Amino acid sequence: MAVTARLGAVVACVVLAAVAVAPRPAAGILDPVDFLALQAVRRSLDDMPGSAFFDGWDFTADPCGFPGVFCDGDRVAGLALGDPRAGSPGLTGRLDAALGRLSALTELSLVPGRVEGELPASLASCSNLRFLAVSKNLLSGQIPDGLSALSNLRTLDVSFNQISGAIPPSVAALPSITNLILCHNQLTGGVPSFPDSSPLLRLDLKHNALSGGVPALPAGLQYLSLSANKLSGTVDQVLPRLARLNFLDLSVNQLEGPIPASVFALPLSVLQLQRNFFAGPVQPSGDVTIPVVDLSYNRFWGQLSPLLAGVGQLYLNNNRFSGEVPARLVQELVGSGGLQVLYLQHNFLTGIEISPSSSLPSTVSLCLMYNCMVPPVYAPCPIKARSQNTRPADQCPEWRG
Repeated sequence: MAVTARLGAVVACVVLAAVAVAPRPAAGILDPVDFLALQAVRRSLDDMPGSAFFDGWDFTADPCGFPGVFCDGDRVAGLALGDPRAGSPGLTGRLDAALGRLSALTELSLVPGRVEGELPASLASCSNLRFLAVSKNLLSGQIPDGLSALSNLRTLDVSFNQISGAIPPSVAALPSITNLILCHNQLTGGVPSFPDSSPLLRLDLKHNALSGGVPALPAGLQYLSLSANKLSGTVDQVLPRLARLNFLDLSVNQLEGPIPASVFALPLSVLQLQRNFFAGPVQPSGDVTIPVVDLSYNRFWGQLSPLLAGVGQLYLNNNRFSGEVPARLVQELVGSGGLQVLYLQHNFLTGIEISPSSSLPSTVSLCLMYNCMVPPVYAPCPIKARSQNTRPADQCPEWRG
């Protein structure tokens, strides 16, 4: 016991002596626990070639003057690891569990690099943490369930890593979470349920391996991206209540059923539903002014709605639409209106009112290949549209060539 006590006294003296050389008044000396935690963080990480971030971490000086270290009094309140300048090399190594001893920490960020290992479960001890962003590294393992203790956490960004396992329901229940960004990982299981009271504004889970249906989501959500997963089921009961959405991407899943008309009235900048099994007619209740609407590679059918003429880029290709292309769509396209891209290839459309001598503006794109008509105008189509101009007549009962 006496030996242990003497060793502890020696360590404390070393820490205090190292900090005492800092040109700060005694009242501002960094807390010894934080000092030791920073030393452990430094030992676990290194600069990638070309990075000089840690050159400024000289522990004979005041750690509150280190690059990326922000103090509040004698405590570390913010830690930004790595040079934040775009294109700068990042860090290698691992995130040390000692981060959890920085109990006054409110913000922790890590620049893109090659930091690997797991997200330390000890971060659950940083009860004041509001911002945690460690994207574009090589982190693996699961999201620690203990993060549920972070009642002040507003942003959790572990995107572009190798995180696996399920999203802990307790993380979705965080009372202050506004931005949950877990995209481009290896997450499995389902999309978690969020309480109605959740302040969540941004949910980005794209490019994972999530399955199951889309649950009810907080009504205040503004950004939703679930693309490139394995989600199934319908969304016609989920989307209408999300009246504040300004970005919606459900593409590349196995979702089915109809799309409610109210979706086209949302204040969206982007609507991406492509490459699913959505079906039914597309019938907006009013003029659609969404800049980008992509409904391609689904099973939508029926007449094209003229109310889509206000869209900037409209992708309806590879569906089962029939009948004639509404004149209003043509007018917007040929007249250099708001409509700039109109992809209608691989449907069952039977006609379009456009003069064969019409010269399309160079700023617009129109593709009509592989419908139940001979395209009346030449317009370059994307390569993946292939080269067949017209469907076989036996696939077009309303058209005989």
